[in-house]
Amino acid sequence: MRKDHRPYYLKKLHTRIQDLYVKHFIKPQLSSLGAGFTFMKPWHVKIFGTPIHIGKYATLIASSDNIIRISVWSNSADKGSIHMGNHCMICPGVRIGSAERINIGDNCMIASNSYIADSDWHDIYNRTTMGKTAPVDIADNVWVGEGAIVCKGVSIGENSIVGAGSVVVSDIPPGCISAGNPARIVKRLDPNKKMVTRAHFFENPEKLFQEFDRFDRVLLGKNSLLHWIRHLVLPGKND
Repeated sequence: MRKDHRPYYLKKLHTRIQDLYVKHFIKPQLSSLGAGFTFMKPWHVKIFGTPIHIGKYATLIASSDNIIRISVWSNSADKGSIHMGNHCMICPGVRIGSAERINIGDNCMIASNSYIADSDWHDIYNRTTMGKTAPVDIADNVWVGEGAIVCKGVSIGENSIVGAGSVVVSDIPPGCISAGNPARIVKRLDPNKKMVTRAHFFENPEKLFQEFDRFDRVLLGKNSLLHWIRHLVLPGKND
C-alpha cells in the first residue's frame, strides 16, 4: 500500500472506535491512565496484573504481529509495579514485566521489540522459583533502541540512549549513548546542546491535535468510500 486510501470520516470513525476500546477494555485494567492518550490498534495491547500506571499523553502503537505486553506478576503481594510517566511512547512488540518495581520517567521512547524486566524469572539452580529481582529505574527522556533488553537492578540516567540490540546489565549514567552486549558507553552527549523532548511536542496538545486533524483532511479529503473498497478488492499498481 502506497498511501492511506480511507476517506477522512472513516479514519475518524476508526480513531473513535480505538478510543472507546481503550476506555472500555484497557483503562479498567490499569491503576491509572492519564488524559490525551493515543492507542493504535489497542486490541493488540495486553495488560496483566496490578498496579500499572500510565501517564498523560501516552502513545502506544501495537500491531497484530507485534503485540505489546505489560505485566505485573510477583510472589509477594507488596511487590511488583510498573509506573510510566507522561508523554511516553511504546512501540510494537515491547514487553515490560515486573516482579519488583519498574519506573519509566517522562518523555521516554521504547522502540519496537524491546524488553524491560526486573526479574530473572527463574533461579540459576532452582528452576521452580522466580529467581532474583531488583528494581529498574529509567529516568526522563530516555530512548531505548529497537530490540534492546534492560535487565533487573539497572538505572538509566536522564537523556541517555540505549542502542538497538543492546543488553543493559549495569547502570548507564545521564547523557550517554550506550551500545553492545553487555551495553557500554560509546559516546557522551553535549550538555550545552538544547534537548527537545516529547514534552515540547505536547506543549499545546489542543493545537497539536487540530494540526493532525487538518493534515488528515488534506491527505484523505479526496478519498471516497467506493475508492477505498475498490483498492481493497481490486488493488492497482498505484495503490
